[in-house]
Amino acid sequence: MGSILGPILALSLCGFSLTAQAQGQEAQIRKNLMERIPQFPKIEEVTRSPMTGLFEIRVDGDEIYYTDAEGNYLIQGSLIDTKTRRNITEERVDKLTAVDFQGLPFKDAITLVHGAGKRQLAIFEDPNCGYCKRFEKDLQKIDNVTIHLFLYPVLGQDSIAKAKTIWCAKDRAKSWTDWMQKESMPTSGANCDTQALQRIVEFGKKHKINGTPTLITLGGTRVPGAINANQIENLLTDGKF
Repeated sequence: MGSILGPILALSLCGFSLTAQAQGQEAQIRKNLMERIPQFPKIEEVTRSPMTGLFEIRVDGDEIYYTDAEGNYLIQGSLIDTKTRRNITEERVDKLTAVDFQGLPFKDAITLVHGAGKRQLAIFEDPNCGYCKRFEKDLQKIDNVTIHLFLYPVLGQDSIAKAKTIWCAKDRAKSWTDWMQKESMPTSGANCDTQALQRIVEFGKKHKINGTPTLITLGGTRVPGAINANQIENLLTDGKF
């Protein structure tokens, strides 16, 4: 029995030693950075990076930094795997910022269907966003997609007023398209319950949607900014643009 338990015990102790070492390194990193850079954001997570001796520091939910085992140096930038040509940092941030597509507040969305509408895409847009209007022109070229549009009026009171008018229109989808493509706004002063707009803004702030347009794919990938038709197509096909 002793000959069997010996190696098992040795492996257990080795595992414990490695865990204790990692915990010690994490504590040292936290301590040194807090003491040396008091204004540094609260460290939410410290993990080993794929690069030997380099640790990943996560702050503010999805902001990534790198440091050595003692927190003597701080690096801000992208970690690239030269063998696979992968941007490790970008992949990590994409994972951290992914949004559960099924968890989106679809009842508060405007639905637009292009063609058969078999593919799906969610978009947060402000009616006064110039980049959104440029993006909308490219979006019209995309076929076979159902678009879940979330009015996200974050550019001021006029954006809120326009979003309310569009939301209260008899045909919301047409009203949105007419405004974004022709700058034609419904003239009727219809009133309706616009609490959906506030719910969307609250959802966006919770998930750090800080600009428009912001796209979210079925797989949860988030893409901030206006992309062209080819990039949209690639995003819908393989989740990358």
